[in-house]
Amino acid sequence: MQSLTIRDFEEVRARIAPHIKHTPLLTSRQLSEATGFDVRLKAECFQRVGSYKIRGPLNKFALMSEEDKRRGVVCSSAGNHAQGVALAARIHGIRAVICMATNATPAKIAATKAYGGEVVLHGSIWDEANEKAKELVRTEGLTYVHPFDDEQLIAGQGTLGLEVVQDWPELDAIVVPIGGGGLIAGVCQAIKAHNPRTRVIGVESSDGPAMKMSVEAGALQTIDCQTIIDGLRVRRAGVINFEMVQRHVDEIVALPDREIFDAMIWIMERCKLVVEGAAAASVAAMLHGLIKMPPGSKVVGVLSGGNLNLDQLRGLRWN
Repeated sequence: MQSLTIRDFEEVRARIAPHIKHTPLLTSRQLSEATGFDVRLKAECFQRVGSYKIRGPLNKFALMSEEDKRRGVVCSSAGNHAQGVALAARIHGIRAVICMATNATPAKIAATKAYGGEVVLHGSIWDEANEKAKELVRTEGLTYVHPFDDEQLIAGQGTLGLEVVQDWPELDAIVVPIGGGGLIAGVCQAIKAHNPRTRVIGVESSDGPAMKMSVEAGALQTIDCQTIIDGLRVRRAGVINFEMVQRHVDEIVALPDREIFDAMIWIMERCKLVVEGAAAASVAAMLHGLIKMPPGSKVVGVLSGGNLNLDQLRGLRWN
């Protein structure tokens, strides 16, 4: 994938702007005091469908041929990707089939249906649901929408970075959660196109750091992923995403699920924001001193979504 320019991202942004929110950069006095940085939080928890995942599909579907639109799309997901694809497809008048494991939470199934998705329940894990999605590509001619390893999705997700540099052009660093890598692959291009000296720092769970281990090895690694945080739980990062991270991301840090969940509660208590586990990773990294920047540095933490699994939160018990 060729790195995108600011003009490229502006074109993508113009394409999807009628259907998304330009989410705010919120100041946080308490987080700034706790870290010694001037911190602002990119509150994508206020985005439509509750996360950044609407951006990429909107861009992809806007560029699809009329024939592909007529045939429809399919994806496999039990979370934000499902809802983003479902709503983006409805906006573009496209049939969307969403394959989910049979043990997906009823709330996520209901939300996906409410956005217009046709939910197909299959298997007990994502991999089995994904096989069903691939089967529907073969039998029904649907277009498969990958959750993160797709150039058009990456370009759409990167509009988040464009908004950041438009709202705060003098930022010194941005901290971005990493699951499969679609978000950081887009954001890092927008940030570096604006100012190559701005640091881009990724955050993963140390209970499943697929991208960090791949970067350290110099090649994509398939790992035994133990994290229970949905948005960070990936056994293998995307091929395109890995290439972009190698090219544009300055550092990847990792910390345990427990510390990320603690940060999620901290955000609720101190910032009065409801965020999901993956979204709290950027703040967790700051609170635990993993972001090495001079005092007073202008740092953005990306709150990637707010679709909190309340059942999982109730079940947390730390020793």
